[in-house]
Amino acid sequence: MSRELTPQEIAERSLIKTYRKTLWNPFIAAVKRYELVSPGDHIAVCVSGGKDSMALAKLMQELQRHTDRPFFLTFLAMDPGYNPANRRLLEENAARLGVPLTVFESNIFDVTTQVEKNPCYLCARMRRGFLYAQAQKLGCNKIALGHHFSDVIETTLLGLFYGAQLQAMPPKLHSRNFPGMELIRPLYCVHEDAIVAWKNYNQLRFLQCACRFTEARDASGDGVGDSKRQEIKVLLRQLKRENPNIEKSIFRAIHGVQLDTFPGFKYRGAAYSLLDVYNSGAALPQDGAGQE
Repeated sequence: MSRELTPQEIAERSLIKTYRKTLWNPFIAAVKRYELVSPGDHIAVCVSGGKDSMALAKLMQELQRHTDRPFFLTFLAMDPGYNPANRRLLEENAARLGVPLTVFESNIFDVTTQVEKNPCYLCARMRRGFLYAQAQKLGCNKIALGHHFSDVIETTLLGLFYGAQLQAMPPKLHSRNFPGMELIRPLYCVHEDAIVAWKNYNQLRFLQCACRFTEARDASGDGVGDSKRQEIKVLLRQLKRENPNIEKSIFRAIHGVQLDTFPGFKYRGAAYSLLDVYNSGAALPQDGAGQE
């Protein structure tokens, strides 16, 4: 008689079997395409308690288990000021799924709730700084965040519509403030719908943002409130009814930007005009020019 599988085993098996095409394969594609993991890396997988970061944690565990290029993982969770119920949910989910958390605390929620302008941006920046610092202290050379394909598309449109800029979310980047540290996004090719499906299949309940701004959005009744990101999500859902491939088109577009068609652009933080290269036919500035 076969043994009954534990919730952890069912969740792990579903990643590489039931959701192999929609989760495992796109995850591996991103790791390989953007060269996100190297032998000997010590990666801090940042676990917020939400569905995306927990799916990332499980995928990274599976990759470590099956790779022939060994690397090390630390599962790093920051408590930015969760109430006791949310902290408990984070820890219970990690235990249920076999993710050994290293938890540290910060006062980010206390700080950002007192800020009127761009509190979510400030929260994200502060979170990243705390995570970099703690990961570096633990001997890690990379932090892995749970941003996925849908985040990439939404961020690109947010910048275009509300930031007056054509700017994407890169799959990896070097830290400016923590030398030797890198940020990687292994879910770069994974659609959010696939993560939601995996969550529902395993009957899991994860944290939302758990701050007062999310609560205000949920109380608005339209699922949007003051959140521009939610507004973009709704817009994309509407557009996909007419063009199911619209997100793929945007994703391909950010991989093939044609700078010679733009009247102006930035490179390494420095601004350039089409006229800077038009008459001379010069190439782009050399790597390192205009670094901040």
